[in-house]
Amino acid sequence: MVFVTVVYHSGYGHTAAQAQAVLKGVRSVAGVTGNIVKVEEIDQNWELLDQSHAIIFGAPTYMGSLSAPFKGFMDASSRRWMQQAWKDKIAAGFTNSGSLSGDKLNSLVQLAVFSAQHGMVWVGQAEMNAGTSPENINRIGSMLGAMAQSDHGSTEPSSGDLATAEKFGERIANATLRWNRA
Repeated sequence: MVFVTVVYHSGYGHTAAQAQAVLKGVRSVAGVTGNIVKVEEIDQNWELLDQSHAIIFGAPTYMGSLSAPFKGFMDASSRRWMQQAWKDKIAAGFTNSGSLSGDKLNSLVQLAVFSAQHGMVWVGQAEMNAGTSPENINRIGSMLGAMAQSDHGSTEPSSGDLATAEKFGERIANATLRWNRA
């Protein structure tokens, strides 16, 4: 069995909805078990991350960068870095912001560099942009990871962004299976 863990921070619930969609995609793949961890609960879950074959990182983009609680998790992972505990694990990332751009690409770059620092293998988004309507897959056109946009006052990202996140989780699960074939 292959284990994939989604670790995320969500300030207003939008990124949590995106994380749940990613997890749904992960769990849709036979032979893969998916777990989810909030960064606020990381102290009880370091071993789960260490045992996972893949870690999918998710955080909102605030002011053009990852949220402070998620950055705190990244900084706290330095013991894992020193031990190379996550070396050769699959890594991927997703983010959400209130505006269509919101400088989300910068957040995905931060996640990719963070993963590279840990010696992980980054997997990006494969879904082609299907148009810019809210119900379309990869409407934002990101290839580095999954992006979502949530209007201020909304309760979750658009249906297309959630469907994109689900397909992204499925892609990561399949990549992890291939990477861990005996």
